[in-house]
Amino acid sequence: MRQSSLLLAIPLVLVAGSALTQMQIEIDVTRDAPLDQEEVPPRMRPQVDADIREVRNYPEQPPVIPHAIEGYQVTANFNECLDCHARAATGVSQAPMVSVTHYMDREGQVLAEVSPRRFFCTACHVPQYPVDPVVENTFIDADTLLRQLPEEE
Repeated sequence: MRQSSLLLAIPLVLVAGSALTQMQIEIDVTRDAPLDQEEVPPRMRPQVDADIREVRNYPEQPPVIPHAIEGYQVTANFNECLDCHARAATGVSQAPMVSVTHYMDREGQVLAEVSPRRFFCTACHVPQYPVDPVVENTFIDADTLLRQLPEEE
């Protein structure tokens, strides 16, 4: 019984080893240094600070952050994003208010303040950096995809 289990395991190990070798090749393509050497990373570029809203690529995509947020404080007790984006602050700041969904709990009950589960903005919303992608992006948004469909007669 033990020998038959061992014989069945050998092909699995060979296949897994082959997959790891392939992964190794793909990882090496994105690195300038061998894996056993620590590479000095390039300097970080500054965050985009244009304050221009980006077009969303798909429905329900969280909007990206169109301004720099380096040094913003977001803790369990304080969220600097809400200084401008909270419902009460938007009249003065002219920033877009966070979605009304952020003021709801899990059961859909409306709250007076942002829900604790929506308090850490960068869990969904990300600032932008002017960098070249490491991997080519082949994403096609729904509108472009619909335009590419052949017209019905």
